Amino acid sequence: MPQPLTYIPPKPIALPPIISLIRVMLQGDGDLLSLLPADAYKMPVGHLGYSRRQILIVNDPALFRNILTDPLDIYPKNDLMVGALAPLVGDSIFVSSGDKWRQQRRMIDPAFSHMRLNQAFPAMTSAIDIYQARLDQLCTTGELFSLDLAMSHLTADIICRTVFSTPLDSDVSREVFDAFTLFERSVAQVELKRLIFESAWQQAPQKAEVTAACARIRLRLGELLDTHMTGPLTAWNDIAAEMIKAEDSQTGKKFDRKELIDELGVMFLAGHETTASVLTWAFFILASQHQTVARMRREIDEVVGDAHSEIAFEHVRQLTFTRSVFRETMRLYPPITFIPRVAAEATTIGKYKVKKGAMIMISPWTIHRSEASWKNPHHFDPDRFSVEREAELVPGAYLPFGLGPRVCVGAAFATTEATLILASLIRRYDFVALDADKVRPVARLTTRPKQQIMCRVVYRNASRDAHQDAGSTTHSA
Repeated sequence: MPQPLTYIPPKPIALPPIISLIRVMLQGDGDLLSLLPADAYKMPVGHLGYSRRQILIVNDPALFRNILTDPLDIYPKNDLMVGALAPLVGDSIFVSSGDKWRQQRRMIDPAFSHMRLNQAFPAMTSAIDIYQARLDQLCTTGELFSLDLAMSHLTADIICRTVFSTPLDSDVSREVFDAFTLFERSVAQVELKRLIFESAWQQAPQKAEVTAACARIRLRLGELLDTHMTGPLTAWNDIAAEMIKAEDSQTGKKFDRKELIDELGVMFLAGHETTASVLTWAFFILASQHQTVARMRREIDEVVGDAHSEIAFEHVRQLTFTRSVFRETMRLYPPITFIPRVAAEATTIGKYKVKKGAMIMISPWTIHRSEASWKNPHHFDPDRFSVEREAELVPGAYLPFGLGPRVCVGAAFATTEATLILASLIRRYDFVALDADKVRPVARLTTRPKQQIMCRVVYRNASRDAHQDAGSTTHSA
């Protein structure tokens, strides 16, 4: 049965614009979530703060749909985001625009369609099985661990196996993961002073450690790629092989080695970091939502069987409530907090005149929390995605994977992967989150906790009292 709405997961307190700006300056972390004023959650479209460069936030689905579909190439990817990501992903599909992007998409879509989910599913289950052995050890020792890093490690292992047919434990894969972790925590996507004082199309310099991490990642991705390019491709049944074979249906062009590293870098970044972000929040929420966990377990037991039965590919599609938990977590904590664009020419959005070079902020964070589109928008309510309540969903108001032609090519992969991970771990373990009242979301490359969420894990139905940390605030599932 649906539970009463009582739980509002962590979020910034929305303040007036000037006070929000002062708060972020005092925090010193450039967190754009804390910078969002209260009006940003209510306005269909409007100015965001005070800056030399015009900044508009667009929350109305009727208005941002045209921006994201962009049939006239008026709204390319934002220059600040491109500057931050280019050292890692070059001119890949994640940052390109116009004809370049259209060609890349024509080549990549068939590669993903050939790599069907049921082919990737064994790689997912293998990685989860191995990680459960690690969790079994933690159940025995009671050792604290970082939930953020745990989910990043698990999803990185899955993406390594599905892209390159190699587990994360290989030296090369592990180095890529470590460098990605440094990149995600250190890259300067938007600095506050640049946002306020500088004009459009300014270069965003990166720290030396960030550029060095990007160089290591690209070097190691190239080594993994070369294992596929030096022998017969028929020996491989993975995404890298499909990308090597990919060609443009209109011109016959294939990706060269640099372009392959660009695109595979995107897949590694988007394929593990975004899913890890959502799963971190999901397990944190479930640590306090006992009724939700009980409903998930009843569903898993009914669909799959007892704890010794394997979760098969066909089971995942039947786990509708578990999938709704994932979807609701993505609504509250969309992995991509902002989808920034830049106006390549003067135009209009609704009643607003838009200057050339203006920054257009489409924020799944604010769109997913708009009272105009969602009932009780800040509450955790997985049942809003149930079949019985489909009529409540506002078309276009849910866009964790983007919208239009640029919708994430890996959306089905991520949904299957996350549903499988949630079902596999929740049926077996209880997670205990320490200092839960101190957890706060921030906008980095993805929506992450400001500080790592430290956890303990115990076997399902084990006594929780023995695992409470004296003097700490804990949430447990």
